[in-house]
Amino acid sequence: MAEPVFRLLEISVTSAVAMVGPRITYYGLDNIPRIGGGVIAINHTSYVDWIPAAIAVYRRKRRLRFMIKTEMNDVKIVGFLMRHSHMIPVDRRAGAGAYAVAVERLRDGELVGVYPEATISRSFELKEFKTGAARMAREAGVPIIPMITWGAHRMWTKDHPRKLFRNRVPITVIVGGPLHATDSVEQTGAALREAMTELLQRAQLGYPQPAGEYWVPRRLGGSAPTLAEARLRDEEELAERARKHAAREQGS
Repeated sequence: MAEPVFRLLEISVTSAVAMVGPRITYYGLDNIPRIGGGVIAINHTSYVDWIPAAIAVYRRKRRLRFMIKTEMNDVKIVGFLMRHSHMIPVDRRAGAGAYAVAVERLRDGELVGVYPEATISRSFELKEFKTGAARMAREAGVPIIPMITWGAHRMWTKDHPRKLFRNRVPITVIVGGPLHATDSVEQTGAALREAMTELLQRAQLGYPQPAGEYWVPRRLGGSAPTLAEARLRDEEELAERARKHAAREQGS
């Protein structure tokens, strides 16, 4: 496998996880295809849930090309990695370009990582899904492989401090069977959501859920916000971001 920067990233991340990172348990890795394109649909609860997802794919001797927001290019190290590891930058104001690149990569036999929820779920439940995963799988003629990661939100998530180092928290990764897109984006999206819901519940069932903990969903006895409360916080965050953007525009 070429791509020296990607190879260095693989070695660095897997070594760091082995030495000081979380304890990751994988289930269903055989569902990740050895060859050919596929959309890897991942739930989104953490800033670092890409790590167990990428390692899961790496254990199948494949590489995962994430779709990542363009703003991350401004972070020097992230921008460098984006350019040298074939990540797919997404401009949220003009997503058609990224979509076309993702479809092309899928047709070329790549695995593309997608977060159907688009942004981190503060409730740690599945938010509403965007249609991109279903649409690109149908257009490229490739399967969708649902993947759930659970536990990474204890290391770094929204509204809570980072706990990245010497943090041996358990993380569960479950990969479900491939789904094949139908002519109906709505039906495909519904099937994907149903599959990911079942996988999420399986991951949570075998995971400790201390009462009152911020990282435990409310329905399981934790203090995480409900979906409705989380949606309100998301709206407030978007409003504040828009206010700051308008202030910068006015200042310039």
